[in-house]
Amino acid sequence: MQDSMPLVVGIDVGGTKTHLRACAGTDVVADHIRASSGWRPHDPVAAADWLTAIVHDALPAHARPSAVAVGGHACETPRQCAEIRAALEERLGTPALVVGDAELLVPAAGLDKGVGLVAGTGSVAVGLRADGGRLQVGGWGAVLGDEGGAAGLVREAARAAWAAHDRGEAPDQLALGLVEAFAVAEVPALGAALESASDVSADWGRHARVVFTAADAGSLLAREVIAEAGQSLAALVVRLAERGVPVDDVVVSGGTVLAQPRLYDALTAALAERLPGARPQPIQVPPVEGAVALARSIL
Repeated sequence: MQDSMPLVVGIDVGGTKTHLRACAGTDVVADHIRASSGWRPHDPVAAADWLTAIVHDALPAHARPSAVAVGGHACETPRQCAEIRAALEERLGTPALVVGDAELLVPAAGLDKGVGLVAGTGSVAVGLRADGGRLQVGGWGAVLGDEGGAAGLVREAARAAWAAHDRGEAPDQLALGLVEAFAVAEVPALGAALESASDVSADWGRHARVVFTAADAGSLLAREVIAEAGQSLAALVVRLAERGVPVDDVVVSGGTVLAQPRLYDALTAALAERLPGARPQPIQVPPVEGAVALARSIL
């Protein structure tokens, strides 16, 4: 460790896993990945306790951070983030910053402005206005929103299969794939299967691959669902642009959009059509790098 350098800690709390990285200068002092089980962002005290335990577990004995920055899954409003930050600073006795996890993307890419767009299980876009005000759009959960995320894709695929059934069409590759994935006998039974999910985002989202497999097999319905998902993701960026966020750079992350070229291509095509000046780019480094950069910014 570079003894004269302050120790900064960045934490990326995702929906599934949490990545902590602590750095002193260019030295990486700690780098830990663990499950995000127990993360309760809507309870500031519980969230701060959880983060404090992670910091203490990850750092060497007697090491004290000079600054901590957290990008938290489901940290949806400035008030929520501020409450967690205040509780965390009280516990650690050090300056802290708490933002939504999508806000890590732009600094992780080495940029000081732009849009962070995530399409994993869900979908959300964030950016900063010229006056520094933070804006988030999307991220409303699989029942009402999250278009372009894994769970949203499955929801819209089921709607497309039902509409085709109502038109009297025989089940295509998409409908058959959904019937098999949800272990039901026929298309009409998909409704009860979706509604019985105990964790809607996870239980729906894990079947998103069915949509892309059907598209590869020639399903026009699946291809339409993917194209519409790309339009929906681009619409998040358009909403930010309309509210004064610079959108020249769009940093894209998320296990769904980056793992599925059809969806990424649909997004880039929609952006080219609706915001020709926007430059989408897939994230090239772990988002926790953005948390480290934000921690350095508050020293």
